[in-house]
Amino acid sequence: MLSGLGHLGFFLAKALIIIFLVLFLVVMLLVIISRARDKVKGRLTIRNLNEKLDDIKEDLLSETLPKEEFKKFLKEKKKRHKEAKKNPITKPKVFVLQFQGDIQASAVAGLREEVTALLTIATPQDEVVVKLESGGGMVHSYGLAASQLQRIRDHHIPLTVAVDKIAASGGYLMASVANRILAAPFAIIGSIGVVFQLPNFNRVLQDKHIEFEQVTAGDYKRTLTIFGKNTEEGREKLRQELEEIHQQFKSVITEFRKDLDLKRVATGEHWLARQALELKLVDTLITSDAYLLQRSTTAEIYELNYEIKKSLSEKFRMSLQHWMENKGWDPLLPRA
Repeated sequence: MLSGLGHLGFFLAKALIIIFLVLFLVVMLLVIISRARDKVKGRLTIRNLNEKLDDIKEDLLSETLPKEEFKKFLKEKKKRHKEAKKNPITKPKVFVLQFQGDIQASAVAGLREEVTALLTIATPQDEVVVKLESGGGMVHSYGLAASQLQRIRDHHIPLTVAVDKIAASGGYLMASVANRILAAPFAIIGSIGVVFQLPNFNRVLQDKHIEFEQVTAGDYKRTLTIFGKNTEEGREKLRQELEEIHQQFKSVITEFRKDLDLKRVATGEHWLARQALELKLVDTLITSDAYLLQRSTTAEIYELNYEIKKSLSEKFRMSLQHWMENKGWDPLLPRA
């Protein structure tokens, strides 16, 4: 009986390894295909949030006010609109962008289009609010996303980042570019660090008497591998590379947030927003909804969203990626 269970366990272990390898190869293939696509098809949609709030208010009043009072409200509203047309008042504009981050920071494709669009009309009297949610991911991808936000700062347009849930690691790298960081009280903030991890199947291959060959040109072309035998020299080289990335990460943050105590906060730790406020990682405790509601009284608020049409292979790749994220598996690149 025990022998049978042992064989079953061994069979299941082999099956899991095969499934993992197949999934890995499929994901890598789809990533290569997606990167090879030169054209990104999509369209920019713009929504006036002031009008949305007015519609919500009107719907609520229609249900809660007596009919006569509601008619009076509509009459006064119509009168105000006529007066506004005769004597228009120019209000500052608030442009709202949303960044929902994943490991690859795939939302940067839409972000760059949104930033380009708003820079054609935005002025230093306006404001850009980015509703940011991200636990971080690939260093180069989040570096590009942070650079897109820096384009706004370079045009001297006030930039506010609002975090309702999480801005950690690469997500905080993006947030640090802003003039102000707003955070909901229980949002997760920080994780200023870099991590690299991958499985190694070398022992499994050795047990099965399978040799793995890898030929490289350059001493450090491949520091760690999935199937080969890793060396301490390779590990040390990778540690040096991660440390260099960490130093660049910290230099970007100190450029925009000069009052931070880096020795205290750049340890890879994360904090709830109340603690992050004390550490000067954020500036104000407030939700994005509350902030935009306040701004709607003095500014015209426009939400921009560049919608990208995803192919079937892209949708499949993203589904696999989300599955791997839920399992705690990281891609074969340093992650911030």
